[in-house]
Amino acid sequence: QVQLVESGGGLVQPGGSLRLSCAASGSIFRIYTMGWYRQPPGKQRELVATITSDGRTNYADSVKGRFTISRDNAKNTEYLQMNSLKPEDTAVYYCNADLEVRWGDYVNTYWGQGTQVTVSS
Repeated sequence: QVQLVESGGGLVQPGGSLRLSCAASGSIFRIYTMGWYRQPPGKQRELVATITSDGRTNYADSVKGRFTISRDNAKNTEYLQMNSLKPEDTAVYYCNADLEVRWGDYVNTYWGQGTQVTVSS
């Protein structure tokens, strides 16, 4: 059983910072790409950032220069450092991971339960 558990969300004022964490646990052989997505109120889920197992990153234009994705492969954990937060960053943030449960198995995508980030004065 694989679980992804996010933490670090909350309420922050515009211009503030938050750091999200996502820890993967359970029967995991290898994790490939990890990512963060978000779903603003009344809108569809959208990509925020991804990071490959060798550290290559990709960001949505709306967060470039403000958010930084990173990972600790030894801990099966990824992070999202969010700086200069804006009200439009308000959303439920989800982490995901493409991983193999055992060698030679299919690569499946697993999702966390989501964490609320609210940017408001």
